[in-house]
Amino acid sequence: MANKVRWGVLSTAAIGVKKVIPGMQKGEWSEVTAIASRDRRRAEEVPRTLGIAKAYGSYEELLADPQIEAIYNPLPNQLHVPWSIKAAEAGKHVLCEKPVSLTVAEARTLLAVRDRTGVKIGEAFMVRTHPQWLRARDLIVSDRIGGLRSVVGFFSYFNRDAANIRNIPEYGGGALMDIGCYPIITSRFMFGEEPSRVQGLVERDPDMKVDRLTSAILDFPSGQAIFTCSTQLVPYQRMHFLGTRGRIEIEIPFNAPIDRPCRIFIDDGGDIFGGRIVAENFPICDQYTIQGDAFSRAVRDDTEVPVPLEDAVKNMAVIEAIFRSAESGRWETP
Repeated sequence: MANKVRWGVLSTAAIGVKKVIPGMQKGEWSEVTAIASRDRRRAEEVPRTLGIAKAYGSYEELLADPQIEAIYNPLPNQLHVPWSIKAAEAGKHVLCEKPVSLTVAEARTLLAVRDRTGVKIGEAFMVRTHPQWLRARDLIVSDRIGGLRSVVGFFSYFNRDAANIRNIPEYGGGALMDIGCYPIITSRFMFGEEPSRVQGLVERDPDMKVDRLTSAILDFPSGQAIFTCSTQLVPYQRMHFLGTRGRIEIEIPFNAPIDRPCRIFIDDGGDIFGGRIVAENFPICDQYTIQGDAFSRAVRDDTEVPVPLEDAVKNMAVIEAIFRSAESGRWETP
């Protein structure tokens, strides 16, 4: 039996309650032992439905619990950095939901806190540990599709609820922060490089002012990535990786299902109708279980977390540069 890391969760946010906590509860290395909510009723109700032993009526009480070793922070974006700092200063390791901050400068403050306190702080990009992504990266590194030259991505959903935090600008709402960050991190991951310059095009909702349709070009040393993301389009997601001799397509790249296998498609381009496409299936798994266990193992083994803060800062730099480019109409350097 693994020596499980004891986790506490800051808030009863939907992503935690519906996806991340149930995933972590299946882990070999993670045990969710406490949850905190500022709403006392939620603080009592949610742990009961999820079978979590301890409930706290404030975040401070949770951070003061000496039994808790690590904190999962799924608070709204503008609270990521302040509460991650408080958790680190309380001696807790922190897995913070993406995007880790609202700005590069804010993300950098976390680096100083991490180095001072000696805890581990990572960003919760679950895609980075999912088997389908690790396999696609291996195929690219092993030259299966020749040199990677082009990445094409799309990610969208429809949500015009003005009260939803994803539609409030000062809370870090909008398409690029919420979902555009995924094509960015996966393009950087697959190229194994940072873009030297980026160009962005942003359309904002006339009432809510958040970006609702954003497209970008990322210029990497080895090639180019282009993507579009939207919070007001038909729900869809797909990522394509095109090399000199072949192509890889990830069918459900980001919201990988937990009730059916995932698939990637490898195409050598020999038949335009797809007759030579090879599908690889990945056994049913929960990417939040894998993410939690990978972080917990890094705590136990004192190794690097899957998405360290240095990576989070670089991803944030690309997001900022895309927004700058949309304003300036020029290429911008992250």
